[in-house]
Amino acid sequence: MNLDVFSQHTAFRWEIAPRDGMRVPAVIFGDEALVAAMDEKVVEQITNVATLPGIVKAAYAMPDAHWGYGFPIGGVAAFDPKQDGVISAGGVGFDISCGVRSLHTGLKSDAILAHQKELADILYYAIPAGLGSRGAIHLSGNGMNAMLKGGARWAVANGYGHEADLERIEERGCVAGAEPDAVSDHAKKRQQDEMGTLGSGNHYLEVQRVAQIFDDKAAAAFGLAVDDVLITIHCGSRGLGHQIGTDYLKQMVMAANAFGIHLPDRELACAPLNSPLGQSYLGAMRAGINCALANRQILTHLARQAVKQVFPDVTLPLLYDVSHNTCKLEQHEVDGERRNLFVHRKGATRAFGPGHPDLPAAFQSTGQPVLIGGSMGTASYVLAGNAQSESLSFSSACHGAGRAMSRKAATKQWQGRNVVDQLAGRGILIRSPSFRGVAEEAPGAYKDVNAVVDAADHSGLARKVAMLTPLVCIKG
Repeated sequence: MNLDVFSQHTAFRWEIAPRDGMRVPAVIFGDEALVAAMDEKVVEQITNVATLPGIVKAAYAMPDAHWGYGFPIGGVAAFDPKQDGVISAGGVGFDISCGVRSLHTGLKSDAILAHQKELADILYYAIPAGLGSRGAIHLSGNGMNAMLKGGARWAVANGYGHEADLERIEERGCVAGAEPDAVSDHAKKRQQDEMGTLGSGNHYLEVQRVAQIFDDKAAAAFGLAVDDVLITIHCGSRGLGHQIGTDYLKQMVMAANAFGIHLPDRELACAPLNSPLGQSYLGAMRAGINCALANRQILTHLARQAVKQVFPDVTLPLLYDVSHNTCKLEQHEVDGERRNLFVHRKGATRAFGPGHPDLPAAFQSTGQPVLIGGSMGTASYVLAGNAQSESLSFSSACHGAGRAMSRKAATKQWQGRNVVDQLAGRGILIRSPSFRGVAEEAPGAYKDVNAVVDAADHSGLARKVAMLTPLVCIKG
């Protein structure tokens, strides 16, 4: 990327002043090496986002940003409905509420290593994974609608987990305002057999060891110590979320002229938040968020059942669950006043700081846990939200390493069998139904997650709490 287009405000903040129809600046977070290595499309896309009606303060790209559909992945933008603000399906993404949740095992790594292969095999057979994977739950009609309204709360009420889990999930497991009637029958049909499944792509279930602690106070509040073992689940809303995105992008493209919205890129198709179409998408998108929360809750239940076959006394209490690919109504300060804004986070994590009223009591003094997924064979991280992140990026941080090359390019460079063998040589067991999928997700296909997390830490978006390294990875 050509760095000459930016003015550098700090070592980790790069800004493009408004130009060519931009209503606000575009800001990218990262050190010089990360920003220089980003695709030129990231600049094109984030400056296009800055042209959308009702956007406030700036359009942001996180340190893991890369090219996406409409918004860059790692893109963050907030819109004011009182200033003709819009909602963009491309600003949310197709895998609505794709997210990460981590579970405590209460075990140390020696206990896991003594049963590593047995645990890997049991988890692989217990967790449906891969393209087109199907679960044991069939939902249709009223059952489907109840799940879309209730999210993880619906799952717990139906026996998939505990009430205590809900306190450790954003929105306590259920986003209000979901409208199942705004979700197409086709989207619901795609989802009817996919609850409790990982899917494919970068989704995974991983057994991880806490390798390093950076913030003793936050680590203690999060229940983390060196050599503790966690289980982390990364997945989203499966076919339902993808279909919601597809359905509404088509409608938004067709309606753009009628709304008087000029689109520099049709992938940025959007609708005014106060329009019937905008409200309809908002209701459907919230249903997609609840679907993802319910899905991760069911997967948690399946993981608990599986782990008990090896460790009967382990209960896997929830550390926290975070979502990416959302648009949420939040209050943030703009020009000295608190405003109700619709914050789009596409491939970005909410990172509320200490004292935020939406956080559980356990995290009031530390800030929100921010769970950063690794890339199969590399480290993952637990961060904590900072108070200053609100003014920096609407309380947002990165969500992972971010791809450095396309899946097609990855399959030309790596073979799945070889990747599995290489990682086994490092003591990391991979289980997957698809060697091609493993090749697509080879660790080398991603940016350096350590550099990305360091940039998030140094820029003030969130602070490092713990580094996790993988022992077992179940890949889709």
